[in-house]
Amino acid sequence: MKPEYTIIGGGIVGCAVAFGLLKAGHQVTVLDGGDSDHRASRGNFGLVWLSCKGLDAPHYAAWTRRSVGMWKNLAAELADISGIDVKLVQNGGYDFHFSEAEMLARAAQYENIRAALGSDHPYEVWDRERLIQEEPEIGPDVIGAIFGAEDGHVNPLKLLHAYTQAILTLGGRLITKVQVEHITQNADGRYVAQLTDGREYMSDKLVLCAGLGAATLGPQLGFQAPVTPQKGQVLITEKLPPRLKRASGLIRQVDEGGIQIGDSKENVGFDEEDTLDITAAIAERAIAIYPFLAQTKLIRSWGALRIISPDGLPIYEQSASHPGAYLVSCHSGITLAAAHSYLLPQWLENEASHPDLELFSEKRFQLCEA
Repeated sequence: MKPEYTIIGGGIVGCAVAFGLLKAGHQVTVLDGGDSDHRASRGNFGLVWLSCKGLDAPHYAAWTRRSVGMWKNLAAELADISGIDVKLVQNGGYDFHFSEAEMLARAAQYENIRAALGSDHPYEVWDRERLIQEEPEIGPDVIGAIFGAEDGHVNPLKLLHAYTQAILTLGGRLITKVQVEHITQNADGRYVAQLTDGREYMSDKLVLCAGLGAATLGPQLGFQAPVTPQKGQVLITEKLPPRLKRASGLIRQVDEGGIQIGDSKENVGFDEEDTLDITAAIAERAIAIYPFLAQTKLIRSWGALRIISPDGLPIYEQSASHPGAYLVSCHSGITLAAAHSYLLPQWLENEASHPDLELFSEKRFQLCEA
């Protein structure tokens, strides 16, 4: 009989891992928090994005590209199992630039990735004339863009819904509005996740996908879990007819018609309230890219917390002190969802090192400290 798993955390990361394990024939229970918890899965930008990932870490660029390349299959499989279309659009994306020197410097970084990986890592430098052919409403200060042919975006709320429905359809258990307080390992090796209300859930193996909650729960399993919050603010406009041909890392038109605008990076602890000064800066930059947005109504905005490691890269770790316990943490849960569903289960099942994941171990932080 295959091992039974408990997944702590029912956001995109936890659900992606649970989905993969269920498809591999395991029994899986997902323990998820309440609506008042910090939830990156409900506040993120919805990008399936390769551009700008791993510019100084080629192994991360390669891991991201593997996931991006499997996303169409994931979207189709989720639609088949859950009946929910996650609205994946993967027709490329833009990295806009206002300075030619900065754009050329970014292109040089892509060339370094290609050399380090010996691959055709995708990017094209588009000057303003080429960009206007695709996006005629671009602002006069935009001198061009780097085009990433494999980039795309999805509806993140529909993705989370599709995952949860697929988990239930595949026979998984999804326990919501609960808080895990303690995790222990019995003499027989089985794990016990105890909730604040006293209930307990037992399993052969356990995967900690609790986002910022990993910082508290991780040390109980021998993990450092050095994750901290980083706030990002997002704006969304009224619904419009199609105006943007492709998404960028700053602006995208969602499937319902609104234009979603970001992004910002603030280290302000667990404060997730949006603020007027950041909202104004985001709006000003967006108008510089697409001037028509100056006449577009803004209907809402929000702040949400990313889960950030010391170097910004994912953490994949098996506990040295608690065999069968794993930590999975990242701030790009949407982009990496396909890798987490299709590749991570092999690592979780085999209890062995995985060549693609060794560089994402927590051990890298110990080396930095030394």
